[in-house]
Amino acid sequence: MENQTPRLELTNVHKSFAKKPVVQGVSIELARGEIGCLLGPSGCGKTTLLRIIAGFEPIDGGQVILNGNCISSASILVPAEKRKLGMVFQDYALFPHLSVFENIAFGLGAQSRREQEKRVMELLEMVKLETAVRAYPHELSGGQQQRVALARALAPEPALLLLDEPFSNLDASLRDTLTVEVRDIIKATATTALMVTHNQFEAFSVADTIGVTFSGTIRQWDSAYNVYHHPADLEVATFVGDGAVIKGEVSGPDTLMCGLGELRGSFTLPCAKGCQVNLLVRPEDVLHDDSSPVQARIVHKSFRGPNILYKLELPSAETCLALVSSHHDHQLGERIGIVPDVENLVLFPA
Repeated sequence: MENQTPRLELTNVHKSFAKKPVVQGVSIELARGEIGCLLGPSGCGKTTLLRIIAGFEPIDGGQVILNGNCISSASILVPAEKRKLGMVFQDYALFPHLSVFENIAFGLGAQSRREQEKRVMELLEMVKLETAVRAYPHELSGGQQQRVALARALAPEPALLLLDEPFSNLDASLRDTLTVEVRDIIKATATTALMVTHNQFEAFSVADTIGVTFSGTIRQWDSAYNVYHHPADLEVATFVGDGAVIKGEVSGPDTLMCGLGELRGSFTLPCAKGCQVNLLVRPEDVLHDDSSPVQARIVHKSFRGPNILYKLELPSAETCLALVSSHHDHQLGERIGIVPDVENLVLFPA
């Protein structure tokens, strides 16, 4: 069935600049109506991948397929303007001399004036900017400009929407609100979208599927839950979310000895007794309990309003993190009791 065909498919895509590989064997699929996100540090190749999909960069090998048709390969490069894509940039890229209405209607030239007005007003209502229809970009806030940019990209009903660091120019409080709004708008229009960001909160808030990207490769293409709780490798584990890695030894079936004491739980890695491993410990895996015999020394603290994130030195001299209610305001150098609460033991080979 057509609806089961991926909207976007990358197969073994390679790209180099001056013989330096920047994209190496990337293969992903994005289903119709799905929101994907390429998440990674600066220089990891995620923006180059977006530019490849957009048609701004040719590729050295592999294929980019949109709606079942190859749009990029070593011998094919469909021009960007013929790919039926929508783009939202981090700097909004609105036309300063055009009104909000004219910006959104820009890509609707083939439609009648009545059809344009109907489509623009539908989108303005969706992005909650009906009253700004005659305003100019310089009269709008950053958040409003980004909503206009999104409406403009969605106006021609693109086959795929691409978003390049769309929230990076916004302040933190507005970013938190707008990420949720943008996801709701994209989902309401059943648009397939791919976003690039280095911000984990944005990725978790917007995307159905996240591609954690390092050195031009996608290490894991998975749900936010699995990327966080079932990371594919140690680099993904330490990049996504807060956490620490401590050494452990398997002491029996589903049992591990480590700096937190004896832990029991399901292993993510098949291990026999005596196996040496690395254990991922998230802040929520370590509970504060003054009555616990296991004591750890506070070496750093970060106040976060309702919680305090403590960095703790264990008896093994390793460190871990604990997220504790801010009612418990302990001081640097103080020892506190902790209890591990780990059911899913995320293990990696030592």
